[in-house]
Amino acid sequence: MATVDLQIQGEIATLSLNNPGKLNAIDLAMWEQLAEIMAKLTVDRDIRCVVLRGAGDEAFAAGGDLEEFVTARATLEQALHYHGRVAAALNAIADCPHPTVALIQGACIGGGLEIAGVCDLRICGETARFGAPINRLGFSMYPGEMEGLLRLAGAAVMKEILLEGRILAAAEAASKGLVTRVVADAQVIDEAYATARRICAGAPLVAGWHKQWIRRLQTGAPLSDAEKAASFAFLDTEDYREGLAAFLEKRKPNFKAR
Repeated sequence: MATVDLQIQGEIATLSLNNPGKLNAIDLAMWEQLAEIMAKLTVDRDIRCVVLRGAGDEAFAAGGDLEEFVTARATLEQALHYHGRVAAALNAIADCPHPTVALIQGACIGGGLEIAGVCDLRICGETARFGAPINRLGFSMYPGEMEGLLRLAGAAVMKEILLEGRILAAAEAASKGLVTRVVADAQVIDEAYATARRICAGAPLVAGWHKQWIRRLQTGAPLSDAEKAASFAFLDTEDYREGLAAFLEKRKPNFKAR
């Protein structure tokens, strides 16, 4: 049975895409589960980082479950519903206030690439591979799913991926900005969780604000005076006072997201 599995260890939540025998291909139920779980994690103040990965070590996700397309995406009405749910899941990841880390082993194709693309950081192994060869299947990427990858990699890279349908090795994917960091296959799990722990060591409110302001600045519109003032909201937080005190006292800070 295809599922999205949630495991929480301390401040780190792990979501595993799990579709045995299909390289973790994502069906509609999994997209819906992904959106539901992310919605719950978004309001969980005890979580400070979310790791998304594929079950096993052969694939992050090898795309959508194409067998399902014959029955679940055969008409315009079905397609709008289906891909609306996909876009909702991707938006839930992109809009999560907690930092997100994609732990990528093996194939990261199609829908898998879309999920990784809306995560904040992407850590992959040397033999990971990336692409969206849907031009060979006769259908185009839904604009609501393309948005995150376009924001991440830019128009030139998106055209290369979609027009050629070529599969990229990890090193090339990193050179094109699709991947944050490439490590040896044997180290990818450790590095992804080391990354998550480094994130958790920081002030959680600050992490959310950094994500918010980066996205806001990407719009290109000048900041209003109200927005400039809002960027100093940290001045009224306990975590700000704790961070300064810990620095001056040469100790580790104890942030409480307050």
